[in-house]
Amino acid sequence: MKELLELIGFLALVQGVAGLVNEFTDWHWGLVQKLGFLDGYELYASIALVVLAIALFAAAESRRSG
Repeated sequence: MKELLELIGFLALVQGVAGLVNEFTDWHWGLVQKLGFLDGYELYASIALVVLAIALFAAAESRRSG
C-alpha cells in the first residue's frame, strides 16, 4: 500500500509541476491542460495536484512497511 501511495503521489507531483510550468512558460505538456472542464482553472488544478502529492507522500510515510 505504501508503494501505491508513493506512485500516485509521484504522478500527481509530476502532473502538478508540469501544469505550473505550462502556466508560466509556453511548454505544453501535462494532463491538466488537456482536460476541457478545467479551462480557466489550470493553475488552481496544478496547485491542488502538488498539494495532493504532498499529502500522499505524508500518508505513505505514516504507513508501516512490512
